[in-house]
Amino acid sequence: MNDYVPGAIHVSEPRPHAGRRAALACMVTLAVALGVGRFAFTPLLPLMLHGGALDLRHGGWLASLNYAGYFVGAISCVALRMAPARIVRAGLVATVLLTLAMGLTEQFWIWAVVRFLAGAVSAWTFVFASQWGLRRLAQLGANAWGGVIYTGPGVGIIATGLFVSAAGGLGARTGWIGFGLISALLAVVVWPTFGEDMRALAPRAAASAASTKSTMAHEAREGGRADAFWLVLLYGVPGFGYIITATFLPVIARHALPGSAWPDLFWPMFGAALIAGALLAARFPLHWDNRLMLAGAYVLQAVGIALGIVWPNAAGFSFGSVLIGLPFTAITLFAMREARLLRGEHAAALMGYATAAYGIGQIAGPLVAAPLAASTGSFSPSLWLAAGALVAGAIGLLWRVWHTREAAR
Repeated sequence: MNDYVPGAIHVSEPRPHAGRRAALACMVTLAVALGVGRFAFTPLLPLMLHGGALDLRHGGWLASLNYAGYFVGAISCVALRMAPARIVRAGLVATVLLTLAMGLTEQFWIWAVVRFLAGAVSAWTFVFASQWGLRRLAQLGANAWGGVIYTGPGVGIIATGLFVSAAGGLGARTGWIGFGLISALLAVVVWPTFGEDMRALAPRAAASAASTKSTMAHEAREGGRADAFWLVLLYGVPGFGYIITATFLPVIARHALPGSAWPDLFWPMFGAALIAGALLAARFPLHWDNRLMLAGAYVLQAVGIALGIVWPNAAGFSFGSVLIGLPFTAITLFAMREARLLRGEHAAALMGYATAAYGIGQIAGPLVAAPLAASTGSFSPSLWLAAGALVAGAIGLLWRVWHTREAAR
């Protein structure tokens, strides 16, 4: 796919500056598409509930519709044939319009359609911003900036959480419109970057692609169908495990700490931990067993969820938010590495199935949590279920490590 835009010549720009600019543009894009397009709903949900336009059960439906849209968007990426930069630009525009639409109506059926579409758009934008950004960095010889791209969701989560904390008294409608206007401004800032000339750096890209192909062929260990099946199944577990807390954290915290200023801070803490985890996980050695690292990440999230149940105060929610956020991006990175080890150059299909399983977990989480919380009057049963699923997933991964090593003897 060709990203060339006639007249956009930037060959003379120093490559370190171009690489930094590309990475930061993708970071901002993911902050808008995911931090706002997907996750702004979390800090705004308590305001929507308080305003009376929504109840908890319908809030769960809106959350699940967004995750269903993300699932459909991720699966449909294979059918999109436009240049990645054009899809990214279209995604930014669509995210702005859909975010504004949430603040311009209070009709549930419109909200349902908007949240579904916002999920699909965020998936398309995420996939193609990643593709464009990693390719651009490879062409510029600036691969070290790749980790910065995936801090974008964390940046967006922090920004939306702090914005709601500062301006929450103005209501959910003002919040949605404010996020839409801020997203529009950010889209204008990064827009020119996605029109830069890619052809001048084609030789470097070809060399980089050849090197990557050689490395992947060297590292790949062909895995059986059982290994691929268990990777897909067990990668779906954290989708269910984290999403209940990620969707309802402010609601849970406000219920446990009525009148406190702390509940508005736990969501930004989650985002800050996500950023730290994204940068840290990228530095882990490639020879470490990805399944063991995934198991450790699952356990961290399970402990984080449990802390909010057994220690329902500011300290418990703070440490819990950090422990859930730290492995958030790391889990995706480790699963991607494992798929590459199993399938080498043909890992894309395996990762597509794994992403679909993760998406199914995200859809199921709110659908289970909201009715259970409504019937029991507490989120604790749902949270224990999420923590238990993560522990079960970690045990499954450890079992696969043991089984593989036994079979190799």
